[in-house]
Amino acid sequence: MGKFNFYYDESEHSRKINHKTITAENYSDSFIAVIVGWLSENQASLYERYGAFEEKYQHRQSDGELKSNTIKQSKLKSGFASLNNDNLSLLEDFLGLFDERIFVYYAVISKIEYIIRQLFEDYENTFFVDMDAMKYSITKALVLYQPSDIMAGLYENTGELIALLKSFFSAQIEKDKANETLKQMEIEQFSQILMILDDISTIRTIDWNYDISFVGFKKYLAEKAIHTYSLTIDKEGEKGNTVKAAERVGLFPVTEADSLTSCGIRMADLLAGVISKLLKALRSTLRYTSPEEQVNKKILDKSWFVLNERQLALYKKMYQVAVELNKAWYKSYAGTYSDDFIVFIALLRFMNHFESAEEIKKDLEMQGEYFNAYTCESLADYFERMRNKLPIDPVVDTTKDYFYNQRGAKVYFDTSRQPMLVIKSGLQICNVLSVGFSKEMIPMITVTEETEAKCYRIPTELTEWAMTLVGFANLGENLFPSKIMFSKTEEGYFADIL
Repeated sequence: MGKFNFYYDESEHSRKINHKTITAENYSDSFIAVIVGWLSENQASLYERYGAFEEKYQHRQSDGELKSNTIKQSKLKSGFASLNNDNLSLLEDFLGLFDERIFVYYAVISKIEYIIRQLFEDYENTFFVDMDAMKYSITKALVLYQPSDIMAGLYENTGELIALLKSFFSAQIEKDKANETLKQMEIEQFSQILMILDDISTIRTIDWNYDISFVGFKKYLAEKAIHTYSLTIDKEGEKGNTVKAAERVGLFPVTEADSLTSCGIRMADLLAGVISKLLKALRSTLRYTSPEEQVNKKILDKSWFVLNERQLALYKKMYQVAVELNKAWYKSYAGTYSDDFIVFIALLRFMNHFESAEEIKKDLEMQGEYFNAYTCESLADYFERMRNKLPIDPVVDTTKDYFYNQRGAKVYFDTSRQPMLVIKSGLQICNVLSVGFSKEMIPMITVTEETEAKCYRIPTELTEWAMTLVGFANLGENLFPSKIMFSKTEEGYFADIL
């Protein structure tokens, strides 16, 4: 694979996260980062095509650029259903530029979650407490209900923040009891949060950190087996914080450029703007606006589904760009609290399944309910996956008959070729790094032998033992690396942690 050129820009960034930032009228909790790229050999033709697109909409340029703010937030109040013909044509032409030569990565990060993570910085997942679920629930509650005293306490009175959180969650539980059937899960979650808030430290810093934007991109490059590349970031002034963040994550080479001179940066900016505005429109529509609303479910307004054929086709094209184009596990990346992102993807998937706008109109009054049910399924599926603490590392496309696992040991796709652990003289002590299973559910271990990691099959009689240890790891309690004594007796095979 040849050299790739990648270009980065962002939307809804906050150089400082403070009370003024979060209470501003145009505040969005979601920070959006977009990276677009292509093989160097395709750059000239793609730039030429993007130049023609910009020339067509020269009358909408600002300071010599076609920027994402050319489409105002109010024009997407009900998603693409709100677009007039001019904005619809612009987005049709823009999304039409994306073909199989273009690689797209984007990250959607909650700013409030960033602060909550600092509150729980010293707390890890254990067998008894799922801290990821705890952080998720607290962030979700603050994003959803926006309690003003806590929002102020996040920045102005962190010494009393824990007491404020306790007071809020206690009060919310009492409110939820007014509709206990609908709010039962939330009541349970908030009750669990109250049980552990007695031992939380205060925040150390609330400056925004850009590293998380690039963590997912590094994984994306590895998944796509892209090793030779350059990353160009929109120039932001003297400090170059974004460039430094990319370098901290391990990306090289990284440079800055003025967006005026880079079609790639302008392309990333426009895509980030479209994603951001759809996210904000969804959040605005689904946000509770009064205490009375908080005990009832919020449904996407009917106006979102009053679509013509062009508007529906635009959703389908957005789905192709955001989900299907050069598909990868790490094509998109989000924090623990991912609700806004999940709702965004659910909207694209929901719209994509319709054959025509006429099909939507046949049951228009119920589409909000159908979408709500579909979104709830997506959120429930995510929450279940979040409880799985085992890391996911996609296997890079390869023509070889093996791959290297996270510990650096060779693992064959054909499990029968994996060597079996030899238990010498009925007893073998190993330095075990991890325990797992093949796709056929054959138990396997990765061990260190001198300076090398090796992966072995172990007897199927130890399947239950291996399953127990994987179960512990799945709940956040990883017992490895450890010394394990494997033994074979007349009664069978045994494994003991020393």
